Amino acid sequence: MKTVSSLLDQEWYARYKAISKLNIRSSIYDVTNRCNLRCKGCFFFSSGEHEAAEEQMGISEWEAFIDREKERGVNLAILIGGEPTLCMDRIEAFYKRMPTFVATNGLIKVPRERFPDMMVGISLWGSSDDEKTLRGKDTFAISSRHYEGDPHVYYLLTITPKLVGKIEPIVQKIRNVGVKVHMQLLSNDEGVDGFNWTNEELADVCREMDDLLDRYPDTVVSAKYYHKIITTGTMLGRPFGWAECPSVTQPLDDRKNNPRRLTNFIRWASDLKTMHRCCTSETRDCKTCKDGAAHMSWVMVNKRAHINSTRDLQNWITVYEMFAKLYQFIPW
Repeated sequence: MKTVSSLLDQEWYARYKAISKLNIRSSIYDVTNRCNLRCKGCFFFSSGEHEAAEEQMGISEWEAFIDREKERGVNLAILIGGEPTLCMDRIEAFYKRMPTFVATNGLIKVPRERFPDMMVGISLWGSSDDEKTLRGKDTFAISSRHYEGDPHVYYLLTITPKLVGKIEPIVQKIRNVGVKVHMQLLSNDEGVDGFNWTNEELADVCREMDDLLDRYPDTVVSAKYYHKIITTGTMLGRPFGWAECPSVTQPLDDRKNNPRRLTNFIRWASDLKTMHRCCTSETRDCKTCKDGAAHMSWVMVNKRAHINSTRDLQNWITVYEMFAKLYQFIPW
């Protein structure tokens, strides 16, 4: 019988033990329906989720809701929007109660005197030209001034097809600012011309991400197995999609095949009552989804399937470690 201890040497077993006790239980929260950008391809607006619920404005209601979420077993709050930094009081309500991660465009600086060790992920959609095309503004020029040298920050670089073969200069400028970078792929939800993926581009970008991880290990937070998963859309011969996704809101999950899923996961709308289908867009075709967190979670919840060979189990460990680093459960 194959077991974890039989497949791993002492070093890898120690790495496994360090993450096996984390027991991460996350949920996602739309902090607000408002944003100070309108990005082409933002699933929140392209799917109409900003109109799905009326925003709760009372801070006491948010505090009581967060207390209930903590009682429900949530130990990681992932705050999205809209733009969460438009509502610092709501961020603070989460931060005072549980480990909190804020996904932001970086235009408004999170005050470190108020949130000294909160993890912040800054969205970056490619080169300056890509950003101007897709977001209307070169956000890096602003966010990099806000967060230079911040040890609790990383850029979430959404790679577009136009960026294939040109990622290194962006990684270099992030390194020069003194923060980390994590990579995912654009899901072109709004069908912007020139931003759809071909199989050849996906294969090329996988090799490029592998190379960048090798050459910038102190800047790039990633794993080669993750690169393979998000570019091929397959794991252990199984295709990603609705039947496999682990990031479906638990009370809305009516799938009959009972896939492995995130425990207690819910994505809440800003009225604190409405639930969204999954961690991304309710209108997205799951077969086209390239969301990095969804694919990471897909690997993580399928540990048993990876207790098949030493290589498979090591791959699982590297993805779990990556997730834990990105949400500050283990050090960089």
